[in-house]
Amino acid sequence: MSNQDEKKKLVKKVEELLKGSPVVGIVNMHALPTAQLQRMREKLRGSVDLFLTKKRLIRFALENVKAEKKGIEGLEEFLKGIPALLLSNDNPFKVFSVLQKNKSKAAAKGGQIAPNDIKIPAGMTQFTPGPIISELGAFGLKTKVSDGKIEILEDAVVVKEGEEITQEIAGLLSKMGIEPMEIGLDLVAVYEAGQIYKKDVLAIDETEYANNFTQAQSWAFNLAVEAGIMTTETTELMIQKAAREVKALALEANILTDETKEEILAKAEAHGQAVGKDLNLPAKDAVKEDKPEEAKKEEPVKEDPKEEPAKEEKKEAVEEPKKEEAKEEAKVEDVKPEEVKEEPKPEAPVEEAKTEEKPVEEKKDETDEKVAGMVDAWKDKDKPKPTAEDIIKDAKE
Repeated sequence: MSNQDEKKKLVKKVEELLKGSPVVGIVNMHALPTAQLQRMREKLRGSVDLFLTKKRLIRFALENVKAEKKGIEGLEEFLKGIPALLLSNDNPFKVFSVLQKNKSKAAAKGGQIAPNDIKIPAGMTQFTPGPIISELGAFGLKTKVSDGKIEILEDAVVVKEGEEITQEIAGLLSKMGIEPMEIGLDLVAVYEAGQIYKKDVLAIDETEYANNFTQAQSWAFNLAVEAGIMTTETTELMIQKAAREVKALALEANILTDETKEEILAKAEAHGQAVGKDLNLPAKDAVKEDKPEEAKKEEPVKEDPKEEPAKEEKKEAVEEPKKEEAKEEAKVEDVKPEEVKEEPKPEAPVEEAKTEEKPVEEKKDETDEKVAGMVDAWKDKDKPKPTAEDIIKDAKE
């Protein structure tokens, strides 16, 4: 069989593999050690198949099946480095995750292509001050000496993704213990159902992805509750929320129900106590305690018979000025008419109201005399006063 026939047969085989696999990927096997490739094939057997051949033959096969698998020819642009076909029945994201988990770290070598941005992080190093300071500065690293060691002040990207790693950078990374290279199958792109997924789309954080789903579910749940959308998940919570709101409204409007009566009565009692405190009213318990004491204090006051002398003294003090007034009126009758007109009626002195203390019997006699005098004076008061002619006539007689 000629070489040309072998190539046609190989292209036919690739076409059959492409038609029989729902998921087709392109992996770059550049710088992958043979021993590690064999180990990975053993681990992935049953879920992922690898087929390694020349780029030109893969292109022929992709062109031949594009009529049956629309869009698959888009994989041609990713045939770089040492490409190989990846064939699987699993979804592209699962395939990419499996390949990533089976990768291992390795030191960089001069001439290799950076799989991603290579960054030197800020922090303390093990280098002592010396020529290394100028070497770090040549790559744009800001440094200072702290406690006898060199400290890198800021993170710095020394090689960007897709760029070639120089011997100098590879040596510096090796000194600092940084292993930027990943040894394993590098999945570049995947085709599924007319859609091509690039590496950056497939590279997702599974934990973050799961958290995003959880957060989205929480937001959807809260939105349904706030919008009043009844679902299997929201019904119970919405009923509880409605019950709380109805009870709060009833409490605010002071509507008595079996659920609100205790709180409303407690609120009313607290309000009443607050008002009583503002008005300085005695508390309910204090009023009950004071009643027996007041009753005890009132009983001896009612039975005390020693109040009468005090009343008589007051009466005597009041009646004596009245008697003095009666005497003054009697004197006026004996005075001449001229004196009656000119002399004003004398006022009873306040000091005369004060009496010296005397025995009870003497006070009684004096009181009787005063009362008799006041009665006579009252009777004379009602009689018509004598005129001046009557007084002169009586004097002549």
